Amino acid sequence: MQSVGEGAKEWIRECQHQFRHHRWNCSTLDRDHTVFGRVMLRSSREAAFVYAISSAGVVYAITRACSQGDLKVCSCDPLKRGRSKDERGEFDWGGCSDNINYGIRFAKAFVDAKEKKVKDARALMNLHNNRCGRMAVKRFLKLECKCHGVSGSCTLRTCWLAMSDFRKTGDYLRRKYNGAIQVTMNQDGTGFTVANKNFRKPTKTDLVYFENSPDYCVMDKSAGSLGTAGRVCDKASRGTDGCEVMCCGRGYDTTRVTRVTKCECKFHWCCAVRCKECEDTVDVHTCKAPKRAEWLDQT
Repeated sequence: MQSVGEGAKEWIRECQHQFRHHRWNCSTLDRDHTVFGRVMLRSSREAAFVYAISSAGVVYAITRACSQGDLKVCSCDPLKRGRSKDERGEFDWGGCSDNINYGIRFAKAFVDAKEKKVKDARALMNLHNNRCGRMAVKRFLKLECKCHGVSGSCTLRTCWLAMSDFRKTGDYLRRKYNGAIQVTMNQDGTGFTVANKNFRKPTKTDLVYFENSPDYCVMDKSAGSLGTAGRVCDKASRGTDGCEVMCCGRGYDTTRVTRVTKCECKFHWCCAVRCKECEDTVDVHTCKAPKRAEWLDQT
């Protein structure tokens, strides 16, 4: 289905945006049906995030396709009719409210189908994180209104529900990734128990995982780690994008490059913008590869 394919492109882009400054940067692998390779075999917090955001991406894409009339089986939300009220008073439902409930039902049936065939701990983890992703999209529905009345006064309003930009869902799930809770399967196999008794129990909105992540410093085929050799880093940063963290203490190479950018742009009547081309010389820092013996230990 074209809508699901477009949704996949969107959530992969969002995943790569959220982790662009981290050792694991949501890299995709060509000719691999899992998209991310063996990193998905480990029940890590990265796998938890991918399952959540992919499920959210399906909800977003299908809901948008319904509103745009791209699918015959759904349209705008049929329940948003008549009058309603919010903190500003009464309003009339109008326009096209995004049919988020159809998107959620579709994603649940489509994405969860594989997990429901296998009843094991990993399937339970995936189902939990899928649900987190689906509900994250609904969390950011917003009420949009158009005012009617004398001189645009809001004596009468027509409103509809619309999804927010997918970036809000991505930012939210990224925060959930940071606070993901490590769990184990409970004795009867129906739920989770926290791995560390000092941590709180996970709620339905928390991402959960079973296994610790590798450090992603060096290429490790068994763990699905591509390593950070050749990754661009920021020499001045002390964060995850800094050379010390990104390069795992291996050091970095510096290359001086010349970039050509548009500058001194001016508007000319009518109707063109003309710019000059300016050259700018900058230093680009990239992580050194590990020593050969160290790399061989991981392959």
